[in-house]
Amino acid sequence: MKSLFLSAGLILAASMAASPLAAQEVTKETVPGIVNLARAETTVACSGAIKVEAVPEIKKMGFVSIINLRESNEPGANVEAEGAAAEAIGLHYYHIPFNSAAPDPAAADKFLEAITVKGSEPAFIHCAGGGRAATMWFIKRLAVDHWDVDRATKEATALGLTSSALKQFAIDYGQTHKR
Repeated sequence: MKSLFLSAGLILAASMAASPLAAQEVTKETVPGIVNLARAETTVACSGAIKVEAVPEIKKMGFVSIINLRESNEPGANVEAEGAAAEAIGLHYYHIPFNSAAPDPAAADKFLEAITVKGSEPAFIHCAGGGRAATMWFIKRLAVDHWDVDRATKEATALGLTSSALKQFAIDYGQTHKR
């Protein structure tokens, strides 16, 4: 019986290792102080607004960096306090303001710089509702990971991308900024 479980485990591990190109499973979680949390396995989480008090929980979940896409003037955005809380417990912190009404390729450039820095993943990416965070991850999948649009769209939608304008921005940027 023991060898049967060992064999099944080895087969499962081999099949998981043989399919690294499969889209990651996106799961939704409820964590106090975090809005709309969606995780793509252990690589990334995209969420909406977070409270400063939730920053230690983000570290406990295994994330090593926080990428905040909120603009400083957004209601409830506490960028400075969030950054200080992250840095106080040893998390990398990036503030990359991204306006969904006027998406700027320069913000996508900065995001890709941050997310591709060695040691930045797993990354916790957030904005106010989760859509901008999912958009930036979508861009990363297209430009850096070279995923096809359909596969990247499926994951981004599961992570919280709902805006057709942001989806088109991401596709246009991702297809013209391959790394």
